[in-house]
Amino acid sequence: PSSAFVPSGAVFGDSHGNVVHLYERDCTLQRRNQKVVEEAPAPGMSDELRRNMTSAAVRLAESVGYEGAGTVEFLVEGSRLSGDANWYFIEMNTRLQVEHPVTEEITGLDLVEWQFRVAAGEELPQQQDDIAFGGHAIEVRLCAEDPARDFAPSLGTIHEFDILEDEGLRIESGVDAGSSISPFYDSLIAKII
Repeated sequence: PSSAFVPSGAVFGDSHGNVVHLYERDCTLQRRNQKVVEEAPAPGMSDELRRNMTSAAVRLAESVGYEGAGTVEFLVEGSRLSGDANWYFIEMNTRLQVEHPVTEEITGLDLVEWQFRVAAGEELPQQQDDIAFGGHAIEVRLCAEDPARDFAPSLGTIHEFDILEDEGLRIESGVDAGSSISPFYDSLIAKII
């Protein structure tokens, strides 16, 4: 298609046959097949399209007896996000994805805790009717990259690293001043949500 929208639907299943959806995220803004910005809920998505996609994501997870966190990705043709838009299944990522904080922010759920509970054989902590979304969340990836070299990873030592935290801002990072950016790993140094 000449233009497309890429929503993904978060799902969670347990070993007791329960599967729920956790609404959707917009992952349209990508570079080299890598998500750069994630937003939830997807702006402009109609309730009908949301229902259709989340239902399809749940049916897919149920059909394979899926357990744990997962993300079902779709492609919407064109720029209309109405109930009659043409949309297609792309893939399912069978893991808790790096952009899961935007889902946590709009649902108020701790998906890492859910992962541990499901791995221990427990039932999902909530059923679909108990899960609602509110508010809006955006995640931006902060990467150590060199724009003069086509955004290749910028290798070396981080001499200073300070992100001002503010109310409503969530920072997730595994680096600090003195950390090294290696050619062996992703150049992601922080997520700003």
